[in-house]
Amino acid sequence: MELVTPSIGLVFWTLVSFLILLVILKKLAWKPMLGAIHERERSIEDALNKAELAKQEMARLSNENEALLKQAKAERDAILKEAKEIKDQIVNEAKTQAQTEGAKLIEKAKLEINNQKIAALDEVKNQVASLSLEIAEKIMRQQFNDKQKQEQLVGELLKDVKLS
Repeated sequence: MELVTPSIGLVFWTLVSFLILLVILKKLAWKPMLGAIHERERSIEDALNKAELAKQEMARLSNENEALLKQAKAERDAILKEAKEIKDQIVNEAKTQAQTEGAKLIEKAKLEINNQKIAALDEVKNQVASLSLEIAEKIMRQQFNDKQKQEQLVGELLKDVKLS
């Protein structure tokens, strides 16, 4: 049974050596270990704080990005609206100008047609007059070739003159 139950002397010296070891460990090992543990706790706490700050910064940047995106969309919509208004204005001005130019061209064409018509009528009148004179001249020459016809014509003209 001696193996199972230790003697009092052994227990005493084991306890004394344990207490000495405990004091040596407290002096030499506990402070550096506790210091390392506290340092580790501080570094973990700092890392958690930095992570929280980074999370808040990310949330702030995300909100800023959303605001900038909304602003950019609003500016894009405003620019597109302005561009559409300018396009419509240019198209309307072009239509108006084209209608005005078309009306001017039509009026000019009508005047030109009338001028050409008048010129053509004058030319036809001149040609008719010229042809009439040629025909009359030919007829008169044929009538004046014959002496008897000439005397008869002069006589008729004299009768007309006396009667009038």
